[in-house]
Amino acid sequence: MAEDSPRLGGFSAGLAVILNGNDNKKKLPNTRLLSCCDDLGEQSVERTLEYVFGLPNRSLNSLDGPVDSSFIRSVIKNVFPRYIAKSGDSFSERDMICGPDVVGLDESSICGDIKVIKSPLLVESLEMFSSVRANTCVWKGKWMYEVMLETSGIQQIGWATVSCPFTDHKGVGDADDSYAYDGRRVSKWNKDAETYGQSWVVGDVIGCCIDLDRDEILFHRNGNSLGVAFEGIRKMGPGFGYHPAISLSQGERCELNFGARPFKYAIEGYRPLQAPPSKSYFVTRLLLCWSRLLDMHSVERTEHSLAQKLRRAKRFVSLEEIFRPVSYAICEELFCILEEDVGQAEYMVWGPLMSFMFEVFELHAPHDYSSMDKVVEVLLQFQGSHMLFENIINALSCGCKMAQLVLTECPYSGSYSYLALACHLLRREELMVLWWKSPDFEFLFEGFMSQKTPNKQDLDSMIPTVWWPGSCEDACCEGNMMLTTTALSESISKIEEKHRDLCRLVIQFIPPTTPPQLPGAVFRTFLQNLLLKNRGAERNVPPPGVSSNSVLVSIYTVVLHFLSEGFALGDICGWLKSYKADVGFLHRGGQQSFPIHLFLKNDPHRTDISRLGGSYTHLSKLHSTIDHEREVVQWDEGCMDNEETRVTHSTRQKPCCCSSYDSEFSRNLKVPAKYLAKGSRGHCSSIPERPAHVAAECSSDGSLNDEITDKPSSSDQSEPEYGYRQVHHLKSVPKDTDVYMDTLQEEELLDALLWLYQVGLAPNFKQASYYMTHQAQSISLLEETDKQIRERACGEKLKHLKEARNEYREEVIDCVRHCAWYRISLLSRWKQRGMYAMCMWVVQLLLVLSNMDSVFIYTPEYYLEALVDCFHVLRKSDPPFVPSTILIKRGLVSFVTFVVTHFNDPRISSADLRDLLLQSISVLAQYKEYLAVFESNEAANQRLPKALLSAFDNRSCIPVTNILLRLCKGSGFSFSKNGESSSSSILFQRLLKEACINDEGLFSSFLNRLFNTLSWAMTEFSVSVREMQEKYQVMEFQQKKCGVIFDLSCNLARILEFCTHEIPQAFLSGPETNLRRLTELVVFILNHMTSSADAEFFELSLRRHSQSSEKVNRGMILAPLVGIMLNILDATKLAEYRENNDLVDVLLSMDCPDTVLYGFQFLVDYNWDGSCRGGAYAAKYKQLENFLTLLACRLMSERDEVDSVVDTDLDDNLCCICYACEADAQIAPCSHRSCYGCVTRHLLNCQRCFFCNATVTDVSRINEKTG
Repeated sequence: MAEDSPRLGGFSAGLAVILNGNDNKKKLPNTRLLSCCDDLGEQSVERTLEYVFGLPNRSLNSLDGPVDSSFIRSVIKNVFPRYIAKSGDSFSERDMICGPDVVGLDESSICGDIKVIKSPLLVESLEMFSSVRANTCVWKGKWMYEVMLETSGIQQIGWATVSCPFTDHKGVGDADDSYAYDGRRVSKWNKDAETYGQSWVVGDVIGCCIDLDRDEILFHRNGNSLGVAFEGIRKMGPGFGYHPAISLSQGERCELNFGARPFKYAIEGYRPLQAPPSKSYFVTRLLLCWSRLLDMHSVERTEHSLAQKLRRAKRFVSLEEIFRPVSYAICEELFCILEEDVGQAEYMVWGPLMSFMFEVFELHAPHDYSSMDKVVEVLLQFQGSHMLFENIINALSCGCKMAQLVLTECPYSGSYSYLALACHLLRREELMVLWWKSPDFEFLFEGFMSQKTPNKQDLDSMIPTVWWPGSCEDACCEGNMMLTTTALSESISKIEEKHRDLCRLVIQFIPPTTPPQLPGAVFRTFLQNLLLKNRGAERNVPPPGVSSNSVLVSIYTVVLHFLSEGFALGDICGWLKSYKADVGFLHRGGQQSFPIHLFLKNDPHRTDISRLGGSYTHLSKLHSTIDHEREVVQWDEGCMDNEETRVTHSTRQKPCCCSSYDSEFSRNLKVPAKYLAKGSRGHCSSIPERPAHVAAECSSDGSLNDEITDKPSSSDQSEPEYGYRQVHHLKSVPKDTDVYMDTLQEEELLDALLWLYQVGLAPNFKQASYYMTHQAQSISLLEETDKQIRERACGEKLKHLKEARNEYREEVIDCVRHCAWYRISLLSRWKQRGMYAMCMWVVQLLLVLSNMDSVFIYTPEYYLEALVDCFHVLRKSDPPFVPSTILIKRGLVSFVTFVVTHFNDPRISSADLRDLLLQSISVLAQYKEYLAVFESNEAANQRLPKALLSAFDNRSCIPVTNILLRLCKGSGFSFSKNGESSSSSILFQRLLKEACINDEGLFSSFLNRLFNTLSWAMTEFSVSVREMQEKYQVMEFQQKKCGVIFDLSCNLARILEFCTHEIPQAFLSGPETNLRRLTELVVFILNHMTSSADAEFFELSLRRHSQSSEKVNRGMILAPLVGIMLNILDATKLAEYRENNDLVDVLLSMDCPDTVLYGFQFLVDYNWDGSCRGGAYAAKYKQLENFLTLLACRLMSERDEVDSVVDTDLDDNLCCICYACEADAQIAPCSHRSCYGCVTRHLLNCQRCFFCNATVTDVSRINEKTG
């Protein structure tokens, strides 16, 4: 160490020598501290003290008495200061700055509403846009201040003069002499905005620097320069300079540091606006002496036998004899300095003291617990120690927010060191009580649970090398990326372990209150207040003051681990209701229970939560609640499943979360590239993870692989380094009292887990899904571009292709990094297992509660939302949690039961939730393996067909259409082409047919909505195409809209084709209304398909980027029209339908028969060669041609008859709506007349008379009345 130089000259005859010439603590085991008595026989204690305090040899006189704290204090006060080198940073140039010694905010400059929510300068904006300046300005020199972001929204931070006006809409950077940086919009502001810098995230530290010697302003993000933002800024004079200034949008929070604390990332050459305390350097050197003493003490402990021999020879003084007086004297001096100026305490703690403590404790494992305990014990003996430790806890909490993962520091990177030290300190009951009594307890707790989310630039440095299957990168890239992701995974695992340690401490902490509380009370209160604080956090624009997303994710991870892998709390776990120390709550199986008072109690932190039946206030008025305070609902795991398909933790075949397959799959993932080459395109490093107690519970048949011991904890490590260390002086409370009823229950943690998932995890998984989808698309575009480059390697086209390729490659790399990060941080194997078990538990609970109407309606919506989202995350995870063939069959059959029985449950008041369930069915039905589960599910067979028909409406038409199409796939004309699967569900086709035949009213209503929806869709599509054709440009949004509507139209036409094939009597028997509507719709679609003047433009408006004309063309909508007509023609050949409605008559009765003929001629002439092959299709062609010939002949015949008839006046009895049929129906009560077909068709959608708007009560045939 450079500071040791004053004593080096005395080592020739000195007392203490480090033989290897290095006092680095990391090499202490290899050092030897020896006594070297000189020729005069002087005692070694003086020389030892000289070494400790860094004094020259023989600078201390011989001692006349014992070493005590008074003597050491005299050395510190009189001798030690003479040999301390002066700090090189003098703060004498105060003529460059104008303002008070303590820099703060100028309250008179506030525009809007900015409040200091925590001392010293954590501020929040409570209005739409608020601005403020500091009370200090500079006009010469190089200065800086730091801003720590508590939120990452719109904030403009920088410098401004007093002439810069602040308004409700303008702030820093919006006027002359006003300069700002905004990382949310990645812009710099000086009247106008320009792109600058990087996007920022919560926890970033922004250094705002101004160089008035060069007239420049620049910014740093986490110590990394973003470059010069502004040059040539106007020079100022004394008393009129640049003030630090910020502008915040509503709800934005940040913490300002003008120098009251040491800078997190000090920039060389730039000074803080607030001068550091004058004694800071002295305290730093004093603590260095204490650190040196602790080093020596550690050496003596290491070489205990040698030290004993030297002491017996009276040639070496025992460090135990001087350790206490020296330590005590150093602390006395430290507290004396702090008492002189309390305002210095924060700087001294955050700077010199924290550096000292980390030097003693070690940033990386193994940590020096013994030395740290000695330091803490000495500090706690002083009266001001509580204030000191309050600042230490505050600094550690803040450090967790700002810490970022650094690849070169793995696995002890990020917030690990702060958490490790905090956990060690808080194991002392005195310090835990001190923290708990702090008014900022929950704020600091959230700080400890914070983790910085990396932005693009952070990911670039964390994952420098990327690889994906099929990439052209170097062969070593795959291995490098695997090593990188493994290192990051280990770092995150260690941070999560410390989060669990901290939460265990809080759970087992018994606060000193009257009456006494049980372990878990403090943690429960924290969770309740967290829920209360984050009401509305799931909205698109969350309210001010909500927690950081990383806090919610971290707490979710802790609770998930507790419930899935166990608490590992020892005897204290007896306080958790029904706790079994060897099995995680989610994996116990057997009889399960749930306290329904969680839903029914009128708790202030829960009343605002949306329930399945509506708001709590609304439900409490409509339904009288029973006192369920002590009532618990119980059930046996798997009781809602059929015995044939039941898979539980108690059955021989285990669920996916505990099956032997899981261990085999984890083992295979040790070579991820091998799997990814066959799966989706991504990269993941997988760490095998399974706790032994889960294995014991779930593999009684011995099928579980014994090698899986991947629980992300330290239970298998040595206790001094990693083991869980018990809290000092733990209290106990008798549990055979009524207080036991208030014990923290695991069901409460499950409730919190689901809420945390929905508010914290769901947005992250949504973002991860986006990157996975975008990655696949970008890879496809990159491969297509590479192919085009190889084929057209010449000219200007090649240049554009290469530019496009570079863009696509950058997009792929960015997506690969993001996907890897989400897999590392959110989807490790133990988390996936816990999520699967959570889904099993919750879906069983919801099915049980659905049989209790009075309780089911009070169930929070987030139970259902978290269940559905979590299930689909597991389904889409990459690499997959388990193969899709067993994902549902091995434990989640109940999920299928729940979605099919509740997607149209009227007790669920939210249409969005019902849509969510319907969308789940729509997605699952697209996969053969999942469709097979639906076919084997009794509830799906009984309820799904009718429920789908009744659910088809304007809101749900798309998902219902997708489901029906999947069930009916493969039976239509030209259905097996264009990439469409020919597989379908014969079972559900039969069930649908039976449902339509057995319930004519339901089918009639469905058919009417089907006609209306298809007519609307084709109209919307035609209008959109016409708008683009008039402008002769294809806009991306319009193209997407056209594509969606066209796909919907094709699918609806396919369903209509299925109806004509399976239920032709609906169109050929009875009134001809359905047949007429069907033919009119067919002709209507043909008119739209044949009226486009530019066929190429028509198909261009449909085709998405990279899609070929083979997959998107007119044949997609024309094919089902052909199928509809052929189905009706086939049905008319049957004897039972020959005497019923005639298709040709209906077509010829239309207003424009020539248009009808033209449309059918277009169908006959269309090139079906690419879609239809074989003799069967040839026969269908012939059938369609014959029908067209018949239609043309009948049309010519009728025209000849009309020409031969003498013109007559219009018959008064004709229907005045269609002018084609006799007015044979009378409407009651208004007695208006029309043909029966027009009246009944109108009444399908409206129950009022179309002449007078009177409510129709009856429609009767006129001939029946008079006859």
